[in-house]
Amino acid sequence: MIIHLPGTTTRAINKRLIEERDEGGAVALGRVLTLVIDAEDQDPEVAIAAANEASREHPCRVIVLARSAEPAESTLDAEIRLGGDAGASEVVILRPSRAIAADDDTLVMPLLLPDAPIVTWWPFEVPDNPAAHPLGRMAQRRITDTSATSQPGPALRRLATVHAEGDTDIAWARTTLWRGLIAATLEQPPFEPVLEASVSGESTHPSVDLMAGWLAWSLKCPVRVERIEGAPAITQVRLHRASGDIVLDRPDGKTAALIKPDQPEHRIALPIRQLRECLAEELRRLDADEVYGETLTRGLALIDA
Repeated sequence: MIIHLPGTTTRAINKRLIEERDEGGAVALGRVLTLVIDAEDQDPEVAIAAANEASREHPCRVIVLARSAEPAESTLDAEIRLGGDAGASEVVILRPSRAIAADDDTLVMPLLLPDAPIVTWWPFEVPDNPAAHPLGRMAQRRITDTSATSQPGPALRRLATVHAEGDTDIAWARTTLWRGLIAATLEQPPFEPVLEASVSGESTHPSVDLMAGWLAWSLKCPVRVERIEGAPAITQVRLHRASGDIVLDRPDGKTAALIKPDQPEHRIALPIRQLRECLAEELRRLDADEVYGETLTRGLALIDA
């Protein structure tokens, strides 16, 4: 069900949500968090679809700020999505005019679920300092997506200079399966140090940089980055040890080959992770991700050096 509320107020939106809950059975008490999506002046539908899918694991109220690109009087249009149009969540889309778009936190606050954690997500461009942003200050968790920005590399380095507890990035979640496989492989004999490592992947994809930074900081070894234009995200990780190289190779973005010395090749399903999977993973934890913080603030500096 989709309810359109042109020329409305946050008070009227809240009242309508309560009416729908009482009459239709949409239960806010089952929501575990509030997800605030700052879509700026971009089309928010891809982000909303990902949030709806993630809400099946994390029932939540989704508040979307989609600013109008056209100058107008001080007006607020809204849309409420419930039931099949909202997954396991209730979605409130706010479309403020440019005249009131600066008051983001004022618009959002009346619609927050009481006593529920708040997560803010920027699915497009990254703010200069997520923790200092009006929508970031109210959140326990702040999610950016540098892979969706116009300049992923510079955006990631800028985040490294302002990192605060609670910050994370979708590009980091895209490395989770790779990191798990590499860690599991290194926990098997022979227990030798890694002398050198390399990461290959798409030339501007921030997951390549984060993977290399994680290896450099965790293994305390030099890491070389090979950037391939048009490659499907991360394509290969190679670890050089005295007994031979460990290679995790995924040239097609679907299936990886794990190659270890004196062992048969293992084929592993390793598809590129979808946005909804990465978002659901980031919503599972509301505490600080220390490994991401160290990789961002220390590991990137090692590979850049």
